[in-house]
Amino acid sequence: MGRAFEFRKARKMKRWAAMSKAFTRIGKDIVMAVKEGGPDPDANSKLRAVIQNAKSVNMPKDNIERAIKRASDKSQGDYKEVLFEGYAPHGIAILIETATDNNTRTVANIRSYFNKCNGSLGTSGSVEFMFDHTCNFTINAEGLDPEELELELIDFGAEEVFVDEDGIHIYAPFENFGALQKELESREIEIISSGFDRIPQVTKELNEEETADVEKLLEKIEEDDDVQNVFHSMQE
Repeated sequence: MGRAFEFRKARKMKRWAAMSKAFTRIGKDIVMAVKEGGPDPDANSKLRAVIQNAKSVNMPKDNIERAIKRASDKSQGDYKEVLFEGYAPHGIAILIETATDNNTRTVANIRSYFNKCNGSLGTSGSVEFMFDHTCNFTINAEGLDPEELELELIDFGAEEVFVDEDGIHIYAPFENFGALQKELESREIEIISSGFDRIPQVTKELNEEETADVEKLLEKIEEDDDVQNVFHSMQE
């Protein structure tokens, strides 16, 4: 198995702490998708993907429909995606994906977390190059041969395909998301969920005390309402 498999296995151990937090994050994703491509999922591939993800965490249909309706309202503010980079204690690189309607607030909050936990907020590009930006799909495994599927999807950018109890997982470079989504849909393969990850090229092993130092910072960041995803180079 490759790095994507190991990365997913580690991430599964740290699901979003509360379902309400997951709903909040997906709600923002819906707003951004609707603002970008409109409220019709059939004509908006990004919105289709977000709705799939909402269903995968058991977000009620009524919540999804309300979020789409709210996002279609012209008075609804927009969210801007902002990436933050920095270092936790002990040389651990951190990437933070945010969706914010107030960048000044978000910058101040993120900087305060780093300062309070002996980390350092970096400049743009300071650690992003240490991570591979990937897209991923989880699909229904029923009736499919993963090895055969991998061979067929290589032409669409697939780099790693593996199976676990959740289904078949497909990982590819970030820029291949659209091509893979289109191919899976054309084959009428059920997409359970999809998304984007930043997989560290190299991870660093820490002792128990050092890990606790990093976890303290990660917890503060992940609790922030503007934060969508956090990636780091600590070995888990």
